Amino acid sequence: MNRVVATGTFDLLHPGHIYYLEESGRLGTELFVIVARDENVRHKPRPVIPEEQRRCMVAALRVVDHAVLGDPADMFRPIREIRPDVITIGFNQHFDTAVLVRQLADQGLGARVVRINQYPDGAVCSSRLIVSEILRRSGIQPDK
Repeated sequence: MNRVVATGTFDLLHPGHIYYLEESGRLGTELFVIVARDENVRHKPRPVIPEEQRRCMVAALRVVDHAVLGDPADMFRPIREIRPDVITIGFNQHFDTAVLVRQLADQGLGARVVRINQYPDGAVCSSRLIVSEILRRSGIQPDK
């Protein structure tokens, strides 16, 4: 069994997410997805969809074998429990790969870290871009 872990917020599921998860799933035989807790999302606006509902949406995807919520205080706890062979990060996730590899080693985890490329159609690979386009088409000015 070759375990892969992918992580993300997954607030507004879109083709970019599906691409990220499918590409992640190709790297192993069992795909675990760690869905960010509402309280841990600090690098962008808080999610609109509550964390348990986001986890359920991700779990319903055919490519996903297991979907779990992240830990509120220790981002490495679920990774220690899963003990993946590979951890994937999305093209726009705010992780320095080298730093993450060192942090994993400090946790006694030797998982390989792989950055997944961007979905080829950039217009639908970002929740922010999709929301902006919906607002533009509706004639609504987004908040600055």
